[in-house]
Amino acid sequence: MRPGQWHLTEDLDGFLDRAGDFLRSRPALHTIPLTVTESLRKRGVDAYGTEAPLFGWLEREGDVHAALFRTPPRRLVLTPLTTEEAGSLAEHMASLGGPLPGVTADHGTATVFAEAWQRHTGATPMLHERQRLYRLDALTPPEPLPEGRGRVAGEQDREQLMCWYREFVEAIGEVPSTDASSWADTRIAYGRVRLWQTPDGTPVSMAGATPMVAGQIRVAPVYTPAHLRGRGYAGAATVEVSQAALAAGAAEVVLFADLANPTSNGLYQRIGYRPVTDFALYDFSRGEPEAG
Repeated sequence: MRPGQWHLTEDLDGFLDRAGDFLRSRPALHTIPLTVTESLRKRGVDAYGTEAPLFGWLEREGDVHAALFRTPPRRLVLTPLTTEEAGSLAEHMASLGGPLPGVTADHGTATVFAEAWQRHTGATPMLHERQRLYRLDALTPPEPLPEGRGRVAGEQDREQLMCWYREFVEAIGEVPSTDASSWADTRIAYGRVRLWQTPDGTPVSMAGATPMVAGQIRVAPVYTPAHLRGRGYAGAATVEVSQAALAAGAAEVVLFADLANPTSNGLYQRIGYRPVTDFALYDFSRGEPEAG
């Protein structure tokens, strides 16, 4: 079967008109494009940087079979592709010129695209991280919970959230999607961060959540300062935000975990999250295309 035709655009509304139903057809697997495009729709496409975002879809016989987006300077994000589809996309994007910092997709798609990108551009792919996507089955709070309680982060927590957001982004080695103050203000305004606090009222862990799109909410980020880990705080905060997502009516609650961190993967499974699929994040160095 021919791979179909790729359509690329900077028009978010046009992209959602054409590819929105496809993205909503698998809300858990498509959680990243769904949540990012919803954020762009609400905040404006210039909220993610000075360079225009790129969107695209793969069309075959009038139907959409795959989609992509990129918010520079971050990686290209792809929905699942066959080897042939990934190859045709890499060839098409390479012909347009310009650097690409990397790719994020399910493990198979990311790997075949990275290999095709190397063939067409000479750029060397380097595995940045492997992640596992989890979907909540039956929420099972850990027993016993650590001392303290959960609550919604408020204006009084703004400086704390800003600090923890900066620490989180630095810890995972990523480019921040926005400045820390905007990140904190948005989440406080919509009540999208739950804190776990000790009996004396000291916040010790946070768990955030994306807005609900297509019936799914993604838990992100989950962060506990290094000196406070190993005490059950992250699990308690994750339970709090997961309960809030269910109470808001989410049909699916999902989250990502770094596969290099067995502690977090074990924790999420103990409280009721089940694996969906694995993702890979590749970074690309500059290079020269292979001859022939």
